[in-house]
Amino acid sequence: MILNTIRECDFSGKKALVRVDFNVPIKDGVVTDDTRIRAALPTLTYLLDNGASLVVMSHLGRPKGKKNPEFSMAPIAKRFSELLGKDVQLANDVIGDEVAKQVSSMKAGDVLLLENVRFYSGEEGNDPGFAKNLASLGDVYVNDAFGTAHRAHASTEGVSHYLPSYAGFLIEKEVKFMAPLLSNPEKPFVAIIGGSKVSSKIGVLESLVKTCDSIVIGGGMAYTFLAVQGHTIGKSLVEEEYKDVASSFLAKAKEKGVQVILPVDHLCGTEFKDDTEAISVDAADIPENLIGMDIGPKTISMIVDVVNTAKNVVWNGPMGVFEFDAFAGGTLAVAKALAESKATSVVGGGDSVAAINKFNLADKISHVSTGGGASLEFLEGKVLPGIKALEKLK
Repeated sequence: MILNTIRECDFSGKKALVRVDFNVPIKDGVVTDDTRIRAALPTLTYLLDNGASLVVMSHLGRPKGKKNPEFSMAPIAKRFSELLGKDVQLANDVIGDEVAKQVSSMKAGDVLLLENVRFYSGEEGNDPGFAKNLASLGDVYVNDAFGTAHRAHASTEGVSHYLPSYAGFLIEKEVKFMAPLLSNPEKPFVAIIGGSKVSSKIGVLESLVKTCDSIVIGGGMAYTFLAVQGHTIGKSLVEEEYKDVASSFLAKAKEKGVQVILPVDHLCGTEFKDDTEAISVDAADIPENLIGMDIGPKTISMIVDVVNTAKNVVWNGPMGVFEFDAFAGGTLAVAKALAESKATSVVGGGDSVAAINKFNLADKISHVSTGGGASLEFLEGKVLPGIKALEKLK
């Protein structure tokens, strides 16, 4: 997968229409986590340094195609201006005569942030007319919003039909780290897949079994796999309708010679509550009155051992109910193992990223993905419309 990148374009005197992912949490009119804004700054600074003016667009929340002050980009414009270190004008709309007039008067170095693109139903509907209107605001299109690259929306895919299109540094980095995992990863390659449900992760497992040497399965989804192996799982989460799928996957992994690591011990509780007592179960079988809530020390040791031998590790999904402090140990141990490993480590998926951030280990991971759903679909081997729009024509 080879992308057209911003290094290949002369931006001098051009208006760059840039799609970013500034869908950030806001409380009382103030941005409470500016990570996504910071992540886009290298691309935006590069464009400004190379003589462009910027027309920046993003969505915020789910206004459902209607103008709603609750989802205005105003608080973001303020924080964006502070981080960029220069004045950012906020447009009153996304398209229309007033916006067109603002854009036409822009000079090199100017930055205009459009209102929420999801104020128009044509955004999520990828309406060609709306996409064409957006495209009229720029000379070139730059996409650096990996978090929305799995959506064929007007601002992520539609505009690419009307303007020369380039990947920003963020998207370039995501593809650089993740694409090799699906085609030709350096071995041994280990995947650690967690989360609550088999149904949401089976696509990733089916994709990674083609290139992995070992696959660790943890979190709530592990109990369905343990159940099909004949283990008792107590009151733990199980997806009865996915037992056949789980069984089929284990058979496929065995046939390919891929090691599958499932929990051999657990931390359990009597109720799914944050103040329930953590009870150690030193076996794969869980007593009938208990709920599996985290992996135990023997399982952690197995995971650490396999990570220590790896050249590549991808992690998607927590090992237990890490939101409850008593059951965060397994997820923390995996995060630490990756942080201390010499392997190239890629962490994708919202919960895994949240865990890495919670434990302040992001700077010790080779690549922490900025897209939850997008990274999941990428690892499933699906075509991401926003990425495909930036690929070089063969």
